[in-house]
Amino acid sequence: MNVRRLIPTAAIASVTVLGLTALSACSSSNAADKGGDGKLNVVASFYPMQFLAQEIGGDHVSVDTLTKPGVEPHDLELSPQQTASLGEADMILYLKGIQPAVDDAIGQSGVDNTLDAAELTKLEKHGTGVGHDHGHEGEEHGHESESEGEGEGGADPHIWLDPVKYAEVAEGVGKAMEKADPDHAAAYKKNTKDLVKKLDGLNTKFTDGLRNTKTKTFITTHSAFGYLAERYGLDQESISGIDPESDPSPARIKELQGIAEEDDVSTVFFETLASDKTAKTLAKDTGLKTDVLDPLEGITGKSEGDDYVEVMESNLAALEKALGAK
Repeated sequence: MNVRRLIPTAAIASVTVLGLTALSACSSSNAADKGGDGKLNVVASFYPMQFLAQEIGGDHVSVDTLTKPGVEPHDLELSPQQTASLGEADMILYLKGIQPAVDDAIGQSGVDNTLDAAELTKLEKHGTGVGHDHGHEGEEHGHESESEGEGEGGADPHIWLDPVKYAEVAEGVGKAMEKADPDHAAAYKKNTKDLVKKLDGLNTKFTDGLRNTKTKTFITTHSAFGYLAERYGLDQESISGIDPESDPSPARIKELQGIAEEDDVSTVFFETLASDKTAKTLAKDTGLKTDVLDPLEGITGKSEGDDYVEVMESNLAALEKALGAK
């Protein structure tokens, strides 16, 4: 698999322009005055969007998140206060397809200054297995379904788990902030450049760390890691598909047992914000280990790190161990 370096700013200019069509023309220097503190008031839908806003905005933004720590983003229900607060934002940064309640609230709010991160990169479809079909092509488990938690047309919305795609989104968010608050455009541009550099370094670590492994297959609770698997030449097999709350069929469990034996899988990964019951049962029945692979939908006291970069580095260490990196 050809692992691409981070796309230069110029190369994604057209993607950025496309994404900026979702942001209304708030180009005056008064765009950051709604809160009365001179800062750009940004409402982020959940942690991956919050991290971008904070890293790029720095001291010039005030960031609120709709999804509090410990809440599973897919299941978020907004309070009337949260819905009302959307109208007070200078910018709403969200990812369409990951949180139906947020999508609905934004659509009904009448707020123009919104930026959908899904428009800043290319979304793809991922099923329960990403990378290979184990000879079962065309069977039910290989189909991508348009269930809750999927993006447009059944596309996988988990773009932030690929540092390259996340950098593309960061570029678009930076451009949007420059447009919304031109008085601080230079700071946003510098902060975006610094963040992309961090993500470039993270991409290099994953590329080097996962280049030579004993196996390429990992099993996880839900199919959040499709982009990561494709980026680094791995094979993701998930228990429940894109939706973390869906129940796997007995046939899927039996199939995963066969995949684990065939591909020399050592570990079944679970996550902190969703039930680990099925993952631990599968591991017990197949004599496998368990470990955490964090989909980074939120940071809590149980997270293996304080921010996106630290948790991703922890994910890398877990994958290197499980896959037998050499």
